[in-house]
Amino acid sequence: MGRVQGKVVFITGAARGQGRAHALRLAAEGADIIGVDICEDIATNQYALSRREDLEETVRQVEKLDRRMHAAVADVREPAQLSAAVAAGVAELGRLDAIVAQAGICPLVTPDPQAFLDAVMVDFNGVVNAVNAGLPHLNDGGSVVATGSLAALIAGATDNPANGPGGLGYSLGKRFVASFINDLALALAARKIRANAVHPTNCNTNMLNSEIMYRQFRPDLANPTREDALVAFPAMTAMPGVAFVEPEDIADAVLFLVSDESHYITGMQLRIDAGGYVRLRPQQPQF
Repeated sequence: MGRVQGKVVFITGAARGQGRAHALRLAAEGADIIGVDICEDIATNQYALSRREDLEETVRQVEKLDRRMHAAVADVREPAQLSAAVAAGVAELGRLDAIVAQAGICPLVTPDPQAFLDAVMVDFNGVVNAVNAGLPHLNDGGSVVATGSLAALIAGATDNPANGPGGLGYSLGKRFVASFINDLALALAARKIRANAVHPTNCNTNMLNSEIMYRQFRPDLANPTREDALVAFPAMTAMPGVAFVEPEDIADAVLFLVSDESHYITGMQLRIDAGGYVRLRPQQPQF
């Protein structure tokens, strides 16, 4: 216990899923949280996004752990909204030690080209905007963690033309995250601020548990259920019997990267994928 005692961490996408898991894992180890989420849908994204009550539930669970959380509704596509949320959170909680840029969408199948832009704006620009909002407050020796994606590192996965412009935008945005983290680590090194990315395989969140995802994994069925898709989910892993990882599995990695235990680890592309990348890669690893 207490691996991040007294730290304050800014998390995007904190209302549910991986973002909530990160907030609770860090709070359980002593951190206070600044958390934001959009709390409304994006038209091109075909599964529902978080709501205000989801963000309020994250706050309730953090406070149950006897930690504080400053929560705000904010869209990661809007730099001013993020900057205002971080400034208010730092004013309330007193400092900032880490940024966890988690918010993401995956607007598959729709032919609307806006889906491409929405995916890039949330999945990549949202990471840049989160870092930009937090950096003026971030203490030397701090940490930046961004969420990438195993699927984006595998050619022919989300960027398959059948997935439409949103799938292409998702892959591009998440690949940009990996490249951004590599160079950000150099830019921040003089202040001993680490920058790392985590790349999950299938993760047991609302994104995976949606009709649009079930159809991606079972295109042979007209209306596949979760049970139908479960038999195909292991295509993204190598370990027997692993169909997906839990948000808490990613949160364990985020905790390590935020904690002082990782004080010499930077520019890392950390895949939490049960061997999915090494199974599916067409060549030697590039990241």
